[in-house]
Amino acid sequence: MLIDEFQREPSILLEMKKIIDMKALEGEDTSGMFWLTGSQKFKMMKNVSESLAGRVAIFDMSSLSMGEIEGRPPYIFDPSLDAIKKRCRDYKKKDIHQIYELIFRGGMPKLCTTDIDRDMYYMNYINTYIERDIKDLAQVGKLNEFYDFLVYMAARTGQELKYEDIASTIGVSAPTAKAWVGILERSGIIFILKPYYSNITKRLVKTPKVYFMDTGLAAYLCRWPSAETLEVGAMDGAFLETYVVSEIVKSYYNMGKPVDLFYYRDIDRKEIDLLIVKGDKMYPIEVKKGKQPVKPDKNFSVLKQFKMEVEPGIILCMTDELIPYNRESWYVPIAML
Repeated sequence: MLIDEFQREPSILLEMKKIIDMKALEGEDTSGMFWLTGSQKFKMMKNVSESLAGRVAIFDMSSLSMGEIEGRPPYIFDPSLDAIKKRCRDYKKKDIHQIYELIFRGGMPKLCTTDIDRDMYYMNYINTYIERDIKDLAQVGKLNEFYDFLVYMAARTGQELKYEDIASTIGVSAPTAKAWVGILERSGIIFILKPYYSNITKRLVKTPKVYFMDTGLAAYLCRWPSAETLEVGAMDGAFLETYVVSEIVKSYYNMGKPVDLFYYRDIDRKEIDLLIVKGDKMYPIEVKKGKQPVKPDKNFSVLKQFKMEVEPGIILCMTDELIPYNRESWYVPIAML
């Protein structure tokens, strides 16, 4: 049985618990007996954690990934060269204008399946989110301030997360800024990318980065009027990086797996956009706007200090096909994500 918007009638959870426990005592497999969906995550999680603890599996759902929109099989992003080669056999080629059109529109299901006006949709989405989901939370006082905070965060997608900067700009305390960031993260609006850290060196930056999970929502909040202006604007790189990170994160979500991503930055300002660590292997990933960017792997050598096996680097860019940059790095089309 699938029950939508179940948080409106929380008493049904106790009845479900009785049914599940009774069936389990009779030796029946209760996995998947009930599917619960809803759009108010805070109320959903509160009721579930109180009534169905230990009896439920939780899946986070974001806006649609590009693979879902195009009807491709689900997958978890695998940075190994063999997996990349396999993935590149089945994808639709896109030029840079098409990519930024996707970034500008976003992946909200209704926007992808109907002709609804984009600006009207996002305006209603934000009003509903703030008025329904945020208004009830005790740690949010003035909703106007929270909206300003939401716009501020969208304008800093792809950048380091600094609570003091948020607090001074919005006019709230640092603890309030931290609590509000937590709200955005728990409600799936943003994803926080942690820096890679090792006890081997103390030269690593420990500040996380923040990314909006839907680029269309971020573009709307930043008031970009069109995909064309976004493509040539001051935030073109940040939005392209946000698109890549969100697509990779969605690939984990859609397979029900925990996200295991990092980024690298040290006090010498050497940075690697994404870093995937599997056992004793490290996979560096850079995101670039050009077709064949120059020296995209210039910082990959810093990973040698960790005494782990550094696998071939991935440069996600606007190339039309998988091309070797050198013996240790490959140009990979962003459209294959």
